[in-house]
Amino acid sequence: QVQLLESGGGSVQAGGSLRLSCAASGNTHCMGWFRQAPGKGREGVAWIYTGMGSTYYTNSVKGRFTISQDNAKNTLYLQMNSLKPEDTAVYYCAAGLFGPCTYEKGYNYWGQGTQVTVSS
Repeated sequence: QVQLLESGGGSVQAGGSLRLSCAASGNTHCMGWFRQAPGKGREGVAWIYTGMGSTYYTNSVKGRFTISQDNAKNTLYLQMNSLKPEDTAVYYCAAGLFGPCTYEKGYNYWGQGTQVTVSS
């Protein structure tokens, strides 16, 4: 089975940057980042096909966030720049064995979540 360990959450001012990390054990086909704000449903943020490195983003973060992976360390990253208050949420790392990688239903394993707070 796959285990995920997240780190990097915290509080920043609007316009600032933050990088989230997710250390994974086991083999995965997809990895992604999702977020959930208080009182709202979970939404996908960014996704990656681990074998090919192809990446995808939701429109609200495109150009500001970058998803990447370090295959040697088996670690997933989310670099978040130009942060906005509306980015405030609990961010979750997720992994899937077979996908589809751009859909939440394609993910089988989830991290514990890490809080990201952006103040204005």
